[in-house]
Amino acid sequence: MRAVRRPPPAPRKKKACSQPFALALEAELDRFVAPGTADSLDLEAVEVHVRRRALAIAGGLLARRLNADRSDHQAPSRPCSRCGKGARYAGRRSKTFLTALGPMELERAYYHCARCGTGHFPRDEALGLAGTGVSPAVARMSATAASMVSFAEASSLLDELAGLRVGPKQVERTAERVGREVAEHELRDIRVEAAPASVVYLGMDGTGIPVRKSETAGRKGKQADGTARTREVKLVLVWTAQARNKQGNPQRDPGSVRYSAAVESAASCNFDPEPSAFSKRVRREADRSGFAAAPRRVVLGDGAAWIWNLAAEQFPGAIEIVDLFHAKQRLWECAKAIFGSGDRARLEDWAEQRCEELTTGNFRAMLKAVRAHADECENAAACVGYFEDHRERMRYPEFRAAGLCVGSGVVEAGCKTAIGARLKRAGMHWTLGGANAILALRCSILSGRFEDFWAQRGAAAGGTATGAQAPPAGCGQDTTHGTG
Repeated sequence: MRAVRRPPPAPRKKKACSQPFALALEAELDRFVAPGTADSLDLEAVEVHVRRRALAIAGGLLARRLNADRSDHQAPSRPCSRCGKGARYAGRRSKTFLTALGPMELERAYYHCARCGTGHFPRDEALGLAGTGVSPAVARMSATAASMVSFAEASSLLDELAGLRVGPKQVERTAERVGREVAEHELRDIRVEAAPASVVYLGMDGTGIPVRKSETAGRKGKQADGTARTREVKLVLVWTAQARNKQGNPQRDPGSVRYSAAVESAASCNFDPEPSAFSKRVRREADRSGFAAAPRRVVLGDGAAWIWNLAAEQFPGAIEIVDLFHAKQRLWECAKAIFGSGDRARLEDWAEQRCEELTTGNFRAMLKAVRAHADECENAAACVGYFEDHRERMRYPEFRAAGLCVGSGVVEAGCKTAIGARLKRAGMHWTLGGANAILALRCSILSGRFEDFWAQRGAAAGGTATGAQAPPAGCGQDTTHGTG
């Protein structure tokens, strides 16, 4: 049977936008890549130039398409976004926005309310451009970069990697604006998720970050003059540990950690009408991460009273474990206070023996040895109280036999990863608003939730933007330090 020869498919017609783009780009390439010149090219220079020209050509085409569409002027008046009265059409006005394709000048319908003096641009609201000079793509790039490195470094990265000239202050304002949106979204995100494993861990800790003097006015601190230089960030994280290492001990499952942090108080009294701000944060994270629904819930932390008060308040019935490393650290500090630095061998022998007793469950012998020095050593007396208070949280052989983690290395690493690596670098001095915005942004990205937030942000752009009410970039809304 002879095969039937089919005619070649007809060439597809280029779309109106792609044809001029391709022609313009080909003309640009002809200037640099002539026949026979390939071996002598400075390829890196050509790559960078062609990328910029391609983006500029695409941006010009997109701007012309958007400016030709005047559907944002459909009526002589529309409800004012502020007072609800009628805002009248007052012509079209242009503004240059920085987009991922480069600067783009857009013409938009402008409506003005004579009653309250508010003006707004419906297209800005629809495209997610309200109250800013950057496009959503540039805002996302800026926020992502600024969550990882300083604002100045983020500015350099955007220029080097994306060809975007975004100054450090613009990166700062943009990242903080997105961070505040992430924080507001976190407050509204009250989902209760199923448990990701049969055993789920929750840890809490706090670490100080450097802040401006105005943020510590009237606060007592650890400086020689009694003042403070830092404010404490409270962190809650949830993770699973179904994997096992070579010794058979549980270890954190890769990608399982979820973070949430802010400079906020964990203090509360019995007569307070509501739990503390951080207590509410812990509850939201426990629900969202599936900790609250887990068959076995484990709370890990150091000996700080606020951690265990909050755990008892929010998670009655959860297994409470004081981190073994911190417990051993207390014994070493006690040994140093008892023996001083003169007899190092005796100090180490005493501390190692006490740590061995603690680890193997000989709690009574350990406590007896510490108590023997309580009368002449203040540190030893305090140490006795510490171990007596946390005795039930230090049943390490029992916890290990049940296959549970007894160390809070995940929490310690979380403080460094989510907080220290970004907010505790040399020369940084934060305001609380700026710090909390970057913390919200960073925790969202590290927890793998930023994509979901951005999808919801894009879907809601046309319905929630408030245009004229949002401060324009560069109008004194800076909320952190200049070198963050």
